[in-house]
Amino acid sequence: MSLKVYNTLTRAKETFVSIEPGKVNMYVCGPTVYDYIHIGNARPAIFFDVVRRYLEMTGYEVNYIVNFTDVDDRLINKSEKTGETVPEIADKYITAYHEDIDSLGVRKATANPRVTEHIEEIVALIGDLVDKGFAYESGGDVYFRTEKFAEYGKLSHQNLHELQFGIRVEVGELKENPQDFVLWKGAKPGEIYWPSPWGDGRPGWHIECSAMARKYLGDTLDIHGGGHDLQFPHHECEIAQSECSTGKPLANYWMHNGYIHINNEKMSKSLGNGINVRQLVKQVKPQSIRFFFLSTHYRNPLNFSEEGLEQAIGGLERIENGVANLRHRISIAQDGEVDGSVAAAIERIRTEFREKMDDDFNTADAITAVFDLIAESNTYLKRDDANVSTLKLLLETIQEWNGVLGILAEEEEQLLDEEVEQLIVERTEARKSKNWARADEIRDLLTAQGIQLEDTPQGLRWRRK
Repeated sequence: MSLKVYNTLTRAKETFVSIEPGKVNMYVCGPTVYDYIHIGNARPAIFFDVVRRYLEMTGYEVNYIVNFTDVDDRLINKSEKTGETVPEIADKYITAYHEDIDSLGVRKATANPRVTEHIEEIVALIGDLVDKGFAYESGGDVYFRTEKFAEYGKLSHQNLHELQFGIRVEVGELKENPQDFVLWKGAKPGEIYWPSPWGDGRPGWHIECSAMARKYLGDTLDIHGGGHDLQFPHHECEIAQSECSTGKPLANYWMHNGYIHINNEKMSKSLGNGINVRQLVKQVKPQSIRFFFLSTHYRNPLNFSEEGLEQAIGGLERIENGVANLRHRISIAQDGEVDGSVAAAIERIRTEFREKMDDDFNTADAITAVFDLIAESNTYLKRDDANVSTLKLLLETIQEWNGVLGILAEEEEQLLDEEVEQLIVERTEARKSKNWARADEIRDLLTAQGIQLEDTPQGLRWRRK
């Protein structure tokens, strides 16, 4: 089965074919760095990380770009309130962003371009649009003429003339038409600014991604992604700008993850119900958060609740315990040939995993395949003749899929270091010699290091908390 991707532009699943064989250029809109990220930011970070991982597992080289919006009204307003400069605020929250997504197991992008480092490219793109008649200067601002792009609205499937109703024209804006959008904002007194042919100012929101995507990935991207809320106006405006400049499609595949609801209410600033990732990972293991997000298909709305999170914690623990049991049994099992029936079951479930991921990155059903493999593993572990080769094949398959989903912490894939191994051996000897005080002391020491010991009829087993 070939990879199928749901394309927001066509509202259909399409067979994925990259522009250059073996390579994928993917651009995902990143955060505006004026505060700590919330779970709404975390969902696309986690999901598109899985997209990238799966593409790499299937043999693609992925050039993965996630931008930072490091200058806009929110940063300027925060600067006025705190006395910090806009760059100082951006630096602070970019550092925090990396810390937060690292904790969620999100791998670093190929590059994270910042708006303020690409003013030259942005000004050049705006100048090209002005020269071609798609943009105009008015009162120190520069606007895009939406009526000059006949396909405006094709991504969000909205009619341009319907869109103009309800569009608010801000005080001081001098537009030819209400639906025109800003490319360059003239600087107000005291604001951060850069020079341009139209006067001192700063970029509008939409133009930044067009300029940076083009610089890092070329005129046409394989995949452009982001949250559902970015379809309009942000991505719609990106398409207009880029395609009027280059005459080429901006992206072949558009992917958008669904909204997040908090206890069945849509998460929004007006409701004040956003959940800060930095605080959440102090309360819940980050892998459980990641598991929770991936347990719902990315295009569906996701309801964030304590009950749902508890279910995710329990589900992940089933997988973690299955992996711990495999590791323990490997350490005491005998050598032997791979069991044919188990190998056949693994291949059957592997096919299921690939089919689900090939069906528009269906992580929810892919996780079901992981549970099926854990069940197969648990059945095999009950056998007295379980051998190392078969156990390792089961473990390696789980690790392979975890390389895509990232739901097991990396330390879960590492054996105990020599110091801890020696402590476990020493504790075993202490128990044999009935030195209960020393055995308890070692247990407490290991517990402090995050190692939990369990005495079972089959011997001592361990797992990380």
